[in-house]
Amino acid sequence: MTPRDDPRDRNQTDADADVRFGGGVASPFAPRTDAPILVRGLDSGRGAAAAASDDAGTFTSAFAPAAGESTLADHFLACCRLGRYLTVAAGGRFVITDDFRLAAAVPPADAAAMASIYSRDFLVAEAALLPLGRSAAALTGRERAKYERLFDLIEAHALAPGVKTSAHAMLERDFSLIDLRAIEGELDLRLSPARNRYREFLAVVARLIQGDVAARDFVQEFVDFTRTVAGRLDFGIYSFCIDRIFGSERISQGVKRVLAAEIVKYPPLVRRELITNILVLPGVAPEIVAFVRKLIADRLDRAQLIEIELLEAVKVSRLSMGEIEQRLRREARPAY
Repeated sequence: MTPRDDPRDRNQTDADADVRFGGGVASPFAPRTDAPILVRGLDSGRGAAAAASDDAGTFTSAFAPAAGESTLADHFLACCRLGRYLTVAAGGRFVITDDFRLAAAVPPADAAAMASIYSRDFLVAEAALLPLGRSAAALTGRERAKYERLFDLIEAHALAPGVKTSAHAMLERDFSLIDLRAIEGELDLRLSPARNRYREFLAVVARLIQGDVAARDFVQEFVDFTRTVAGRLDFGIYSFCIDRIFGSERISQGVKRVLAAEIVKYPPLVRRELITNILVLPGVAPEIVAFVRKLIADRLDRAQLIEIELLEAVKVSRLSMGEIEQRLRREARPAY
């Protein structure tokens, strides 16, 4: 799959080509259904609920700011400066739409605003508007005026065109709860079919593990699945699936090599997140790590390799986000 094959890119400019397709180490969050989002066997035999409990939490726990960052909004801004998708503060997984739609605690307004403006996963950006709109609808006077100014900023600066449109609509309709529910309903219409397709794909993964699907057929299914859900699935969820495939001892190294060759073709932002996950994920066979390192060395240029190296260092806590920023600035300076 090439970057131009991604259905998200059909209406994009070249400058936007790498910002719509997400990845990262994500929690197996279950959407609004009792059906498991994972297939038993990809998560060491644990059920979806047990696996989700490791990383699940409200904005007051899993989303607590990291050391050296005063707020969650600071952490989101640091992710943005590095061109990353938003993670929870500890970096253990990516933020997904359910964090804003289903959280037990109300997210901090500044963090939700930062997510709605800067999230590279545009589904997350749209979901982040919902708690802001609900908060604004309950306020009056000066406090409400603050939210109106905030929505003006979101409309002016959001990366996602859909967020700009929704922010404008909320302001125009005075934060009507009916309109908020309509926006949430539209988001559900985009998410639900993709999550159903995701479960279908997981069923194929289970059949692969059981030996009922040929490797070549599975790779074709993977490519079709990726193209079908692009722009319609939380890519924190998508990347979790990729992580579990590469971390499973029950999936052949041949399949993993072919999938890695597909991932290297992805847009830069996606590729960087997914490839670094493979390199640092516990349980990935050393032979696969070595194969991926050689693959990217053969196919990527020096600047792309440096970005992968630095993000890998962040994910294994060798470097902080601030140190990475300094290194990137040094690399960008012209040689004299």
